[in-house]
Amino acid sequence: MIESHAILVSAVTKRFGGHVAVDGLDLDVPTGCIYGLLGPNGSGKTTTIRMIMGILLPDQGSVSLLGLDPEEARRRVGYLPEERGLYKKMKVIDVLTFLAEIRGIARATGRARAYAWLERMELGAWSHRRVEDLSRGMQQKVQFIGTVLHEPDLLILDEPFSGLDPINQDVLEAIVLEFRAQGATILFSTHLMDQAERMCERVCLISRGRRVLEGDLAEIKHREQSRLHDIFVRHVGGAQRVASAP
Repeated sequence: MIESHAILVSAVTKRFGGHVAVDGLDLDVPTGCIYGLLGPNGSGKTTTIRMIMGILLPDQGSVSLLGLDPEEARRRVGYLPEERGLYKKMKVIDVLTFLAEIRGIARATGRARAYAWLERMELGAWSHRRVEDLSRGMQQKVQFIGTVLHEPDLLILDEPFSGLDPINQDVLEAIVLEFRAQGATILFSTHLMDQAERMCERVCLISRGRRVLEGDLAEIKHREQSRLHDIFVRHVGGAQRVASAP
């Protein structure tokens, strides 16, 4: 039986000292959709994702992933964190092979998948270079490859398009849409409204750790009679700087 909810976040709160980073947040991410977690910088997106991944524990509320035991669920998740962490002195292909192995993929299989992905992302010529020799955008593409080598059912991507030029944003967007077409569920956070409007089926807009609106994107746009950028500004407030382009 396929779980109808890939992610359920119920009344989750997280405090850091006297600061409430996430305040009674509810999220419902249906299986097989692309879901955008939207909000300005500092709104609680990354804290929410870290609680979903079990990196942080909520002070209140609960999180369910794929309806499974947390450890089993995380084996089926591909997670791209906001902070990009690769072993700078290692060769690109060796880093990816290592990341595949810790996901339980046989070394030869992982290495073959890594080479194929590097070619697809136009990084084949860099496969035997050290990570530190790559540009920031190249490193980000390598980290994305490491996120998907084990062919996850659920992708959780924290600001995946940040730092990429428009061409590579389009490349990554196409790959994410392919995963969706193959049945995967994708949750990604962003403050880039144009990207979210093109890709997302459902969205949740948060501000100061609270949910402002959530639902089917087409229905929200019809109800608000506006594009997503304007909806964002209207609900978050014009004082917040909105980035609709990198």
